[in-house]
Amino acid sequence: MPKLPSPVNEQIIQFIGGKIQVPDQPVIPYIEGDGVGPEIWRAARQVMEGAVELAYQGKRQILWKELLAGGKAFNLTGSWLPQETLLALKTYHIGMKGPLTTPIGEGIRSLNVALRKELDLYTSLRPVKYMPGAPSPLQKPENVDIVLFRENTEDVYAGIEFESGSVDAQTLVTFLQERFPDSYARLRFPSSSAIGLKPISREGSERIVRTAIEWALHNHRKSLTIIHKGNIMKYTEGAFMKWGYALAENDFAEQIYSMHQWKETAQKSGEAAANLELEYAKNAGRLIIRDMIVDAAFERAIIHPQDLDVIVTTNLNGDYLSDALAALVGGLGIAPGANINFVTGDAIFEAAHGTAPAIAGKNIANPSSLILSSVLMLRYLGWNEAANLVENGLRKTLASRHVTADFYDQVKNATLLSTSEFAEQIIQRM
Repeated sequence: MPKLPSPVNEQIIQFIGGKIQVPDQPVIPYIEGDGVGPEIWRAARQVMEGAVELAYQGKRQILWKELLAGGKAFNLTGSWLPQETLLALKTYHIGMKGPLTTPIGEGIRSLNVALRKELDLYTSLRPVKYMPGAPSPLQKPENVDIVLFRENTEDVYAGIEFESGSVDAQTLVTFLQERFPDSYARLRFPSSSAIGLKPISREGSERIVRTAIEWALHNHRKSLTIIHKGNIMKYTEGAFMKWGYALAENDFAEQIYSMHQWKETAQKSGEAAANLELEYAKNAGRLIIRDMIVDAAFERAIIHPQDLDVIVTTNLNGDYLSDALAALVGGLGIAPGANINFVTGDAIFEAAHGTAPAIAGKNIANPSSLILSSVLMLRYLGWNEAANLVENGLRKTLASRHVTADFYDQVKNATLLSTSEFAEQIIQRM
């Protein structure tokens, strides 16, 4: 395990009064990840360092500090997630990470989930915006500009499970039968059912909705849609919607227009709810708050993606939606991701995809996910000049049809590049 440097206040990012304080040479830890992680990390680091140097001419610099997690950590230390790594992330507040290996079905818990839980990174931020030159199944992919806020610590990711046939499962089934017979009656095959519980709290729901609203207002977005499955799961998913509306209407009354309130007004006055669309034009300066059933959101995202602006949703819905939205603009290879606690300021910026072991070490992986995540990190630091250089360099590279192997067969007249060559092209086009 690499030793941590003695903390030097001048090098450590601080959060004072809810505002980030970034030195000119901050220490930022990184976890290179497993599988394709090392090669996409090298590409992303090269691009970031090139942008910072070009933007600030040596006045600013990132001091990288490697931390261990995943397969590399296990091989070197015997631990998948060493305590030293968690301590460093808490000390330096901000980090970057490549994809990590986690055995499926049994064994250790998900390392991503563990990091989110230990640091209380309750916000998963996933911007989805089309870049010309990337492959898309849509006729007008330029209409896709959606920012997804996913609750990151509750729902099934904090769920409680009981294995089918286990004593614990049977105990719970018996408890339902004796105390909640109506609920028990919903079990089609109680003796063989595995049982799972999904906790969704008011506190957890309110803080992610508040974060999404504040971000949308700060960035002058037009609407925020609460995505849920409240038509079926009324006391979890439905409560998420109700708590979200209540928070918006109580705490942001002067800055938002609530479709929930509009519909109630329309019903009382006899006005058709459809006429409320006119309010968009009349009140363009306010953020529109509305809700949508999750299955309808999938359909809307494909047919009319321009109707979705900022969306906020529960954990599992966000897990599904974020990957589906990424497919509209090129796939997970070009999908950035950030896990953030906007109260403490702690944040991890990461590749949204997996380790892709089949192509690991071949220098053919697409590093765009981690590169775009670095854009999120640079903007989080307030280093917008460097972020703009990275984003513009990537945009120009894709527009010129210089792509990695995952895009090559999907883009006409494309030039095939390796991972490292792709990074060099981005730097040349900054």
